Amino acid sequence: MIVNAEVKAVRKSKLTEPKFSILIPSWNNLDYLRLCVDSIRKNSSYQHQIIIHVNEGIDGSMDWVAAQDDIDYSYSKKNIGICYALNNCRQLVVTDYVMYMNDDMYVLPGWDKALFEEIKSIGHKYFFISATCIEPNSQNNCMISKDYGTDIETFKEEQLLKEFSQLSMHDWQGSTWPPNIVHRDVWDLVGGYSVEFSPGMYSDPDFSMKLWNIGIRYFKGVSTSRVYHFGSKSVSRIKKNPGYYRFISKWGITTSTLTTHYIKTGMKFQGILPEVSLSFSVKAKNFFKKTRALLSGN
Repeated sequence: MIVNAEVKAVRKSKLTEPKFSILIPSWNNLDYLRLCVDSIRKNSSYQHQIIIHVNEGIDGSMDWVAAQDDIDYSYSKKNIGICYALNNCRQLVVTDYVMYMNDDMYVLPGWDKALFEEIKSIGHKYFFISATCIEPNSQNNCMISKDYGTDIETFKEEQLLKEFSQLSMHDWQGSTWPPNIVHRDVWDLVGGYSVEFSPGMYSDPDFSMKLWNIGIRYFKGVSTSRVYHFGSKSVSRIKKNPGYYRFISKWGITTSTLTTHYIKTGMKFQGILPEVSLSFSVKAKNFFKKTRALLSGN
């Protein structure tokens, strides 16, 4: 056990050969967290190390997590946000593959087998891949829009399990959002998630940009790895950080430039991404927005 005044980390699980280390930050969201963990237990093809960071845990989630023999966890009395939570979980990782998953997700049968088969086919560790989310009323071209419930009370689990594999979707470019997975050496090379984006908004595209800058060009969303996402059950409760402007100040481009011109988010997957050559108009737009962000002090 590692303990200091603010956070602690506890390793309890006894798995011999887990495939992935699944990092799940959670903030007083016990009902969704239990559903998420239950889905990993019953719908996975392999055993995985589950690592939960409990922020506060005043809803009973700390007691529940501590009582589970197959869960490693870290804990903070205060809500330290997603970035610090993920980075604190890193000390507990025992596998080669670090996966970030939200606590309001429900994994579907075959989700992990599809990801592991993809990793084996790549043949090296310089990749960033995501599962494909199914969300109610999604407008995101990386996701499948199909309503199986907007909360636990309306969740149509049985119907989802019958139908999820029949929903049409292609492999897509631009892995950014969770559930996502990288090799732990790559995670360490870029320093995990950037804490200047705490509590977490815009930390996802920032992580992708860091991967791009070390030379990774394999950003893939795997269509056959599927997860149901209730959507923003924690994010909607917190005060947002000025992540949009912070990203521009840091990288000199907007997140839309990253997703459109660099990693081509949502486009049909066609392999390794090409190098980027921005047009004058795009460069001018980014220069103007970076200048405005710097003047605003964000």
